[in-house]
Amino acid sequence: MIRQRRADLLGNGVSVSVAAKAYRLLRAVLMTAVEEDHIIARNPCRIRGAGDEHAQERPVLTVAQVFEPADLVGRRPVGNVRKLKENAYRLRFRRHGEMRTHPEVFTGRADAERALWKMGMDGRADCIHDRRFRALVLLATFAGLRWGEVSTLRRTDIDLDTGTVRVPVAFVERSTGELVLGPPKSKAGRRVAGIPQRIVSALREHLDTYVQADPGSLVFPGMKGGPLRRSGFNTRTRWVDVAREMGLPGLHFHDLRHTGNMLAAESGAGLKDLMARMGHDNVRAAMIYQHAVRGADRVITEAIDWQILGRDDDEDGPAGVLIPMG
Repeated sequence: MIRQRRADLLGNGVSVSVAAKAYRLLRAVLMTAVEEDHIIARNPCRIRGAGDEHAQERPVLTVAQVFEPADLVGRRPVGNVRKLKENAYRLRFRRHGEMRTHPEVFTGRADAERALWKMGMDGRADCIHDRRFRALVLLATFAGLRWGEVSTLRRTDIDLDTGTVRVPVAFVERSTGELVLGPPKSKAGRRVAGIPQRIVSALREHLDTYVQADPGSLVFPGMKGGPLRRSGFNTRTRWVDVAREMGLPGLHFHDLRHTGNMLAAESGAGLKDLMARMGHDNVRAAMIYQHAVRGADRVITEAIDWQILGRDDDEDGPAGVLIPMG
């Protein structure tokens, strides 16, 4: 039954990583049934390697590549898509302030919307630029924040004078769509991370322009002022199209944090200091309190700052590389 259940999971598109987590949980439950409750004589979870996860290689962006999506996510071509009849859509777009009709009739709305996006990116259609997501991309990357952490930040959590961001809580989205506010992913997730000085001006502009003055105001709110959902962010920024425009189809938002962690690792800081900045638990030592490594975190932050500064010398930089995610 266990072998069949695992095969069904994998056959239905569940990733090897998720299937391995489910297998390990079941194995632990049944081990309790064997050793403590003596309900069964032997643990039936005996599939060799079923609990092993093989880390997928994820892209690590160059500093220049981080600024590229930060600048692209707010660009929106001016136009609209109208349905003419079944499987027929007409595209209208603005060019030099004048509305025009695209000569092609599209068979799907998605095709028409992608065409409009491409026209905006290559200058064939006028664009407007909403910069409210620029600071989100930069902060998530260079401070190494998870989506659930950056989306819960309040004005009081960011101190631009000291160049720090405090992570006290995080959002978790359940399968039902409900957002639950609770502690970060790990105990070490409650932390204070340094903000590179090169992005402080972007954060200051964002706070002055898009965030209410109340200390408890969300730094990155949704359209109606509530928490920003990942799905809403992807839709409003056309994240999939942005990644494709960069030549990195399949780029995930979490890859920004992965990139920031790699930049931090390149600072030469020790493992414990890196674990504290990234919000990872260290089973050998309780690296929970940020004050114990704040000086080291400043060294890490300054090293990231220098890498951002180096962007001015080499705008393109080397191509992004794939690094396994642990």
